[in-house]
Amino acid sequence: GEDDHNDYTQQDNHYTGNAANDDEGASSDATEGHDDEDEIYEGEYQGVPAYSNGKPSHGQVALGQPVSDSLKGRKELENERQADEEELAQQYELIMQECGHGRFQWQLFFVLGLALMSDGVEVFVVGFVLPSAETDMCVPNSGAGWLGSIVYLGMMFGAFFWGGLSDKVGRKQCLLIAMSFNGFFAFLSSFVQGYSMFLLCRMVSGFGIGGAVPIVFSYFAEVLAREKRGEHLSWLCMFWMIGGIYASAMAWAIIPHYGWSFSMGSAYQFHSWRVFVVVCALPCVSAVVALTFMPESPRFYLEMGKHDEAWMVLKQIHDTNMRARGEPERVFTVSTHCQIKIPKQLDELVEMQNESANPAAKVLFRIKAELRGVCPLLSLDCFILHPASVAASRYYGLSVWFPDVIKHLQADEYASRVKIHNNERIEDFTFNFTLENQIHKNGVFLNDRFISMKFKSVTFIDSSFHNCYFEDVSSVGSFFNNCTFVDSYFYNTDIDDSKLLNTRVINSSFYHNKTGCQMTFDDDYSAYWVYFVNFLGTLAVLPGNIVSALLMDKIGRLSMLGGSMVLSGISCFFLWFGTSESMMIFMLCLYNGLSISAWNSLDVVTAELYPTDRRGTGFGFCNAMCKLAAVLGNLIFGSLVGITKAIPILLASSVLVGGGLVGLRLPDTRANVLM
Repeated sequence: GEDDHNDYTQQDNHYTGNAANDDEGASSDATEGHDDEDEIYEGEYQGVPAYSNGKPSHGQVALGQPVSDSLKGRKELENERQADEEELAQQYELIMQECGHGRFQWQLFFVLGLALMSDGVEVFVVGFVLPSAETDMCVPNSGAGWLGSIVYLGMMFGAFFWGGLSDKVGRKQCLLIAMSFNGFFAFLSSFVQGYSMFLLCRMVSGFGIGGAVPIVFSYFAEVLAREKRGEHLSWLCMFWMIGGIYASAMAWAIIPHYGWSFSMGSAYQFHSWRVFVVVCALPCVSAVVALTFMPESPRFYLEMGKHDEAWMVLKQIHDTNMRARGEPERVFTVSTHCQIKIPKQLDELVEMQNESANPAAKVLFRIKAELRGVCPLLSLDCFILHPASVAASRYYGLSVWFPDVIKHLQADEYASRVKIHNNERIEDFTFNFTLENQIHKNGVFLNDRFISMKFKSVTFIDSSFHNCYFEDVSSVGSFFNNCTFVDSYFYNTDIDDSKLLNTRVINSSFYHNKTGCQMTFDDDYSAYWVYFVNFLGTLAVLPGNIVSALLMDKIGRLSMLGGSMVLSGISCFFLWFGTSESMMIFMLCLYNGLSISAWNSLDVVTAELYPTDRRGTGFGFCNAMCKLAAVLGNLIFGSLVGITKAIPILLASSVLVGGGLVGLRLPDTRANVLM
């Protein structure tokens, strides 16, 4: 053999440097003892059966040769592949230790962090734009709430699709495409005017970002040595929190400023919440740009049998880290001193028996092979899914429930300050100021003028308006119930049938009525407060992230998972005693801080538990089920908001504690190499 390809020669699925062969006189065990004149097929001594007239002898193998793969049973091939995987995993761990942990891993850390940050932004942006988007687009009550559910559904399908695809075409390639989907449709959603198109864009955007979590953790785990994996995967989780902080801060800074808007006639409106949507797409765009400069996972390349590409990436990791350490002269020795075992591609080996099969049979065979590959994952999923789904449904459910509870507390406090006016009579008066939080009963208004003013949470009941003039009037949360308008004139107002409840209009005229839904054009204190509360709740995750990163490898993944879920369940129970805004906010921060360690532990365990060729698929499936649990959590907790807090609290706390106890039974992966 005079092959000389990238310093490698192939022999029995091992790859070793030619330098080693040169030292032995370019001879090998396969040819030792034969004269140069012997006529021997070069492949005979590499496990390929002897051929006669181009075909193997029926039922026979050349004497002294290994049995061909095509003549082995599937069970035997599976055992051989398992042995290859174990050998490769051990070899790869040694290679990563030689490459070291340094500049390359930190570069990839920040690039993948931007992708994970985009996932956090996507989760929070839904809740922040929901009230403004539904008001701006005149969404009826029947359509309200669809936005939150449909985005999570998009993320659910995206997690499974992109995670599975990453096992076939590569981590980097899939993540680039998925993030591009997210960035493009998130940006597009800020410009569409119809609610249906907005829902479609956000759903496709969610479908794209659904691939971020399963691919990011699989990708990063595959360039980390075992002793660094738990800690640095936990540090990576911080970017999800940074995404939440970014979204909360941008919502707080942008959405309430309704002056940041423009319109093109009455057909096109671009309000401040749309500016917020554009700003929230920036981390995704940054991630796509940065990711183009990073290489593919070398562990994926080895799994696919692409040893040359893997060697080049591993050498890049080694050289980058050594230059950063000030040791550029250090030579990457894997090519000459290390044999890299390439796992046998089971599907290809078995198909050697079916080379003459028709295309339909090959497709059927491929489907069966895929199903056989997925089935072993289900046992692992059963272990992981219960605590993961519990954590997801309780976290997302409580995240929705907390702000709404605070809104209800604010509404109750606001309603307690309402001013009630009974039997008033106002004549020849000009209203040119805002009326807010008032109820007028049995009032009589004669020859009054309402000019360039606003009704905010004002209700008129059993009142009459005679010869009154309304001009440039806007109203928010205001209604006329069982009232009478006689000889009155309305010009450029938003008072229409939806605000005239059981009201009679006699000899009155409406001109140039404002069409569409009217946004609130002043700074809304309650909006500021809700965004600030979410900001505090997300910031409270920081201590839990730091603790979990520092202790993940010391006390173990399972102890961290079980302890975090039990403690967060206990803290959730004490919400029962929260009767004020400040108490609820404190409990929100405590719950978020305690629960984040469970999330980090689940991410680490999932990345370490699945084999490389199914890691993206398994991680994606678990993440998809978490998103489904999030949808159910939103529905359950959303239906109970304003009714009772006993059921959500008891449900969440009991299930969290139970999930933590189940989590303690997960396989311990702290000592695992990446299979």
